[in-house]
Amino acid sequence: MSDLTLVIGNKRYSSWSLRGWLTVKLSDQNFEEIVIPLRQPETRAEILKYSPAGKVPTLIQGEIVVWDSLAIAEHLAEAFPEAGLWPADAAARARARSVAAEMHSGFAALRSHMPMDVLAKLPGKGHDPEVLADADRIMAIWRDCRERFGQEGGFLFGAPGAADAFYAPVASRFVTYGINMDPVSQAYCDHVMEWPLMRAWVAAAEAEPWIIEFD
Repeated sequence: MSDLTLVIGNKRYSSWSLRGWLTVKLSDQNFEEIVIPLRQPETRAEILKYSPAGKVPTLIQGEIVVWDSLAIAEHLAEAFPEAGLWPADAAARARARSVAAEMHSGFAALRSHMPMDVLAKLPGKGHDPEVLADADRIMAIWRDCRERFGQEGGFLFGAPGAADAFYAPVASRFVTYGINMDPVSQAYCDHVMEWPLMRAWVAAAEAEPWIIEFD
């Protein structure tokens, strides 16, 4: 039995949970998974049983509690360095951390107008100018990382890592909302969506009973 437990929200909708889940899976560790459905009357109380911030994802390792997706990635990188969550090369590692942090703190318009729904197809919805500006910046990041560091593999820095975990929910959003992509970004997006870990997440989302109606 593993001493790792990951508390997440619905797989259909919870982009931050997807980031945490992918980083734990990339760490190649067994873990217990607790799914708490979001936007229910009891949601916050249930999450507070595990997370002092009342948010998912939350990683529990013995007495250690980590309740932020980027902090989870850094904790796992320290705990399991052999997993290679960040690139070994210093320049690539700095870039990977920077683009993951930019995703973690930015792109508010895209988050607001294009909530993640890995099962929906809503082409054209949410294509406001500020959202498309966010999408353009994200695609610029993808092109830069692929051209500088990812030419020997299908991911941003070649092998799959924490940076890909942070952008996987965006790839899903681009598919859901029909974002037009340049060839490099389209190839990366396709690769992420065909990633076995991503396919497993989507398959689990399909089995969930919960439906959230977004405004």
